[in-house]
Amino acid sequence: MTIDERLDRLTERHEALTQSVELLLRTTEANSSQIARNAELIAKNATHIAALVRVAESHDNRISGLEGQQ
Repeated sequence: MTIDERLDRLTERHEALTQSVELLLRTTEANSSQIARNAELIAKNATHIAALVRVAESHDNRISGLEGQQ
C-alpha cells in the first residue's frame, strides 16, 4: 500500500469519524432538550398530584367529621 493510499484511507476514516461525532452531538442535544421538557412536565405533574392529595385529604376529613356526628 502506497503512502497516498494510506492517506486516502486515513482521510476516509477521519471523515466517517467526523460524521459520527456530528450525529452523536445532534442526538445528545435532542436528548438534552427532551430531558429538560420531561423535567418540566414532572414538576407540573407533581404540583397537580399535591393538589389532588389536598382535595382527597379534605374530603377524607369531611367524611370523618360527618361519620363522627352520627
